[in-house]
Amino acid sequence: MKTITVAIIGAGFAGNFHCNAYKKVNTVAVRLKTVCDVNTDRAAALKEKWGFETATADYESVLADPEIDLVDITLPPVLHVDFAAKAMRAGKHVVCEKPLFGYFGREGDPERIGDSVPKRVMYETMMRELEEVRLAVEASDRSFFYAENYIYSPSIVKAAEILRAKKTRVLYSVGECSIHGSTSVLSSEWKNVGGGTLMRLGSHPIAGILYLKTVEAEAHGEEIRPVSVMADTGRICTKLTAEERKYLPANPVDVEDFSTVTITFSDGSKSVILCNDNTMGGIRNKITLYGNDGVLDCNMTIADNMSTYFADAEGLDSVYISENMKSKTGWNRVLVAEETLRGYAEEMNAFAEGVAFGTKPESDFRLAYDTMKLIYAAYVSAEEGKRIEL
Repeated sequence: MKTITVAIIGAGFAGNFHCNAYKKVNTVAVRLKTVCDVNTDRAAALKEKWGFETATADYESVLADPEIDLVDITLPPVLHVDFAAKAMRAGKHVVCEKPLFGYFGREGDPERIGDSVPKRVMYETMMRELEEVRLAVEASDRSFFYAENYIYSPSIVKAAEILRAKKTRVLYSVGECSIHGSTSVLSSEWKNVGGGTLMRLGSHPIAGILYLKTVEAEAHGEEIRPVSVMADTGRICTKLTAEERKYLPANPVDVEDFSTVTITFSDGSKSVILCNDNTMGGIRNKITLYGNDGVLDCNMTIADNMSTYFADAEGLDSVYISENMKSKTGWNRVLVAEETLRGYAEEMNAFAEGVAFGTKPESDFRLAYDTMKLIYAAYVSAEEGKRIEL
């Protein structure tokens, strides 16, 4: 069995998910060598939890280590491209968390850039820089893996299999990613994340639907591309009083906490995306495909393979029930084997095989590029109130 050596860059929420998934890889031996984070206490904690050999705050030392094959970047989006480019120039394969990139402000921008910088300026600036990254990725002999776990969720994998077998024509699709507040305190400001719910949450169902439309197209020997987008965004919780908002942790400053997008494809089909930060009851991840000969309902979460009821939460502090689930009392649906149900395990297995055997991933730079282009075109549409041609 081939062995690949991995460094995780960023010891936060996503870093933990990726480490758990690497432990499930079964076709390649994975050596977790280095965890890197400027927060040395957090890096040390991740090292001990998952059995890394070393922890450091020095990214350059990671890149200089000849034993490291794969650099896995789980940092905030503002850092993704710079860290990925450095790793590829150093001859490393790269896993990069979603969303790939965005507009995070430039010198001279006013405060609250989400409210002050025109979205068209953001879109055009971001696309110019994204083109530079695309050229760098294509010039490298290393692989770029886009960490979009939706693509590897069992329900999406099965949907792709069915589309290939039945050659179903998808007439329209509906995707949702909604949560009960973000896990990151940085998510309330545009400068940290490059957008609000459309960026943080919409990147999941948008990428999932783009992927499945590509699968449909390949089954028919065609190319199907998104050709236009219409969107609407807003801050729906900010008008509430403090008392009315006591159960809603979303606190948008210059980002949206609600967004909808309609995508039109070159075959005339449509897709509707919904993203929301104010969903009581936990996270919702879902894609439904309505075809000419059937319906494919892909539900990643909320899961229904285990339920619990507790009168109190005593002893449950360290027990994980579900992401964004604020209360463990009463009835809850438990996310059992979440790393499998949400695609993380198979995602990392595919990426490990890509490094070891040179296989092409389902989630690559092209998908990351198309997703970012569509998201920022949607921001232009929402601000200008019109359809944007792609």
